[in-house]
Amino acid sequence: MNYWLMKSEPDVYGIADLKRDRTTVWDGVRNYQARNFLREMQPGDRVFYYHSNTTPLGIVGLAEVAEAGINDPSQFDVTSKYYDPKSSSTAPRWQTVTVRFDQMFTKIITLETLRQTFTPEELLVVRQGNRLSVIPVPGSVAERILAIAQAS
Repeated sequence: MNYWLMKSEPDVYGIADLKRDRTTVWDGVRNYQARNFLREMQPGDRVFYYHSNTTPLGIVGLAEVAEAGINDPSQFDVTSKYYDPKSSSTAPRWQTVTVRFDQMFTKIITLETLRQTFTPEELLVVRQGNRLSVIPVPGSVAERILAIAQAS
């Protein structure tokens, strides 16, 4: 099992939306490095759900990869802002995963707390200028994040 951090804006699709829906396709990722991380995910991997573009920024809960290696349906939808005219059903460019809600934390683990606890080498989200929406989290770091969540 691996750990990941996935960012979403709460007014676009927050943890409360995932809790309501139970599962969702994590569509619309259009960065090749983030896409490659999505390709590495396997069912059962754990996901730290991070709220971005809000105040405060931070990890708000957990999800789990329910299904991996699926083609992002938004790449084929001409009405979607994530439509990719260079992608086709026979040669899709964008793959993604389905995530399943696990839990909301009782208290947000803020970006400030993460910066005080982890170095940029340990946790990419604290690295200045990191804008990736999907990043790996080493197991030892994930255990420390989970301990922070349980202490809250």
